[in-house]
Amino acid sequence: MELEGRKIIILVEKMYNDREFWYPYYRLKEAGAEVRVVAPEAGVTYAGSAGIEVRSDAAAGEIDPADYDGLVIPGGYAPDHMRRAPAMVDLVRRMAEGGKVVAAICHAGWMLVSAGVLKGKTATAFFAIRDDIVNAGAEWVDQEVVVDGKLVTSRQPEDLPAFLKAIIATLQA
Repeated sequence: MELEGRKIIILVEKMYNDREFWYPYYRLKEAGAEVRVVAPEAGVTYAGSAGIEVRSDAAAGEIDPADYDGLVIPGGYAPDHMRRAPAMVDLVRRMAEGGKVVAAICHAGWMLVSAGVLKGKTATAFFAIRDDIVNAGAEWVDQEVVVDGKLVTSRQPEDLPAFLKAIIATLQA
């Protein structure tokens, strides 16, 4: 398995995009990774925009980035709720600063903006947050997936196959 022994975080908050959470969750597990669901609080059930629920394994403030290889941020409206929790934003920042893979799809770019990790990067996101990405110092491009170092970004659910291929390749590099 491609990711045997790798530990990955998937962030969650209410109103997450169900496809952007569950596709990476199962694809990364299928590849052999240990996947941990992290939210502002541990043991809380969060509902996605389609109503599918997931229970968090740990709180962001309890996570040591040194213990993980990467982090995935699904979109939907969840990133707007995530960035209201300082520990969630800090976790993204610390993962990026620690040279870990940080992957964001769709509106998850808001977390990258709030974490201050986009300056000088090339990234993509849902077109409606293009200005946010650019104003945070990144070059925004309209591509299904963009890899800039350890930063992996995609635009929308239709990009999920390319997004996961890029995440797995970046984790293997």
